[in-house]
Amino acid sequence: MRYGSLITIALIAGLGAAGLYWQKSRAMTAPVKGETAGARPDGRRGAQRPTLVPVAIDTVRTETVPVYREGIGNVQSLAAVIVRPQIDGRLMSVDFAEGQDVKKGDVLARIDATIYQAQYDQALAKRSLDQATLANARVDLQRYQRLAQSNAGPKQQADQQGALVAQLEAQVKSDDAAIDNAKAVLGYTIIAAPIDGRLGLRTVDPGNIVKSGDVNGLVSVTQVSPIAATFTLPQRDLPAISAALTRSKAAVEILESGSKNVLARGVLQTIDNQIDVSTGTIKLKAVFPNEDQKLWPGQFVSTRVVVDMLVDAKAVAATAIRRGPLGTFVFLINAEDKALIRPVTIVMQDENRAIIGTGIEPGDRVVTAGFAQLSEGSAVQVTGPAPTTTPATTPAVAAPASAKGEAERKREPSADSEPRTKRRDGSVRAERKKSDAKETTQ
Repeated sequence: MRYGSLITIALIAGLGAAGLYWQKSRAMTAPVKGETAGARPDGRRGAQRPTLVPVAIDTVRTETVPVYREGIGNVQSLAAVIVRPQIDGRLMSVDFAEGQDVKKGDVLARIDATIYQAQYDQALAKRSLDQATLANARVDLQRYQRLAQSNAGPKQQADQQGALVAQLEAQVKSDDAAIDNAKAVLGYTIIAAPIDGRLGLRTVDPGNIVKSGDVNGLVSVTQVSPIAATFTLPQRDLPAISAALTRSKAAVEILESGSKNVLARGVLQTIDNQIDVSTGTIKLKAVFPNEDQKLWPGQFVSTRVVVDMLVDAKAVAATAIRRGPLGTFVFLINAEDKALIRPVTIVMQDENRAIIGTGIEPGDRVVTAGFAQLSEGSAVQVTGPAPTTTPATTPAVAAPASAKGEAERKREPSADSEPRTKRRDGSVRAERKKSDAKETTQ
């Protein structure tokens, strides 16, 4: 009897301990006041809101866009002259500095003129002698003609004197020509610039004997302002180039090496009269003012000629263009800030800008960065405008770090939310333990 009572008391004590443990477990898992039923101990909610994808966007705009054809060529001077002496003699002086800009007629050098001055003076003296002889012959001719008219003298003598006068007149004309020749040769002793341009390097020093047959000459003069550039384009571009040249003066631009910055602007002058059969290209020539002398003869350059102008073209950042199995497309952002896939046609595209034919309209918003987590119907958060210098061929640019951090903070609890939740749960558990201890004591 005593043994059965002990068993009964043990069973009652066990059931009481089990009931107490169950009550404590419910108290620990019960929602705290102010929390929803779906809250978890780590502070996160059971039902998450839709995730917003951070993206950068660009707005479709209308622009007047030039259509280019690009080629490679080199700069050429419109005029280049090697200054050579036209007579032989000793070089007396050089009156220029290497690299100097000169005008037509500026004195460049002087040759010893002693011999040529003497030849000129001799020609003048010879003409004076012949003129005096001619004057005497004319007087005799008048005398013989009067005698012949009065039959006081033979007519034959008068005719012979007339022939002598004509001969002396021809001699005087020959003397005039000799004087002109001597004067020209004397003028060659002063060497002047034949054109406007820039001088090169001097090849002869003063004191040397120069000759008219010298191959190198004294110096070269090259016209650099204005200047020309010749370049080639594929023969398929010939119809567009010809049409542009027929309509008006087609603009031509020279680009800086390794960039798209315009170095000089000019106009297309002419198209070569035949296509190069070995390369299938056509040669073109353009003229540039080159007042700042940024272009130099012989310089290799990248050129582009404007063949057309697209008015009110729909332009957007090149990074907005995506390519897939079905062609080119963009992610369009609608009024509800959701991404929609929109197929588009590309008229032309460069590193910064794409011209759209169909698919979107001016004012539409398209995604330019943040494609990694983007799909049809994704809710987006606009974090900024489109980058303007990122080439279209580079990978999509990630969202800015500040914007991405803000988005993540909105999706996830703050850093100190979990410790506060744990502290709040711990204080609740402590209060419930105290109340349970009081009930047990009672």
